[in-house]
Amino acid sequence: MIDLDIPGFGELHLAHLVLDYNGTLAVDGELLPGVFDRLSALSRQLGIHVVTADTFGRVRSAMSGLKATVTVLPVARQDEAKLNYVRQLGADQTVAVGNGRNDRLMLEAAALGIGVILGEGASSLTLAAADVVCTSIGDALDLLTHPLRLTATLRA
Repeated sequence: MIDLDIPGFGELHLAHLVLDYNGTLAVDGELLPGVFDRLSALSRQLGIHVVTADTFGRVRSAMSGLKATVTVLPVARQDEAKLNYVRQLGADQTVAVGNGRNDRLMLEAAALGIGVILGEGASSLTLAAADVVCTSIGDALDLLTHPLRLTATLRA
């Protein structure tokens, strides 16, 4: 659990981290350097959940050995499936991270939504729904291991 009280933003009691895979944790299906170790460290505080269409078919092997739930979604209505996933966990206890248009609803519903812009870019709708936007997944994950960075960005 990560607990924060951000002036003007509110209290956060985060128990779950929900992440998109391609474009967020990986580019062209390849997990980015440093991601596995960061997620491993965060798994001591948060339940790690990767929800993806697995476009390149590599998510299960990339996440092997990590304490995480991997869910491969059907191609149709992924935005709704990701939103429902976050709601089932408890949106008020969830931080969601993504870049694609199909991530917008989960970022909007989550207590904390983090948009990332990597090699494949990011949907402008998703970035508008995010509370914070980062230009690397390492920086996005580091916000959770150094939560005063979130306070500095989100306080009123």
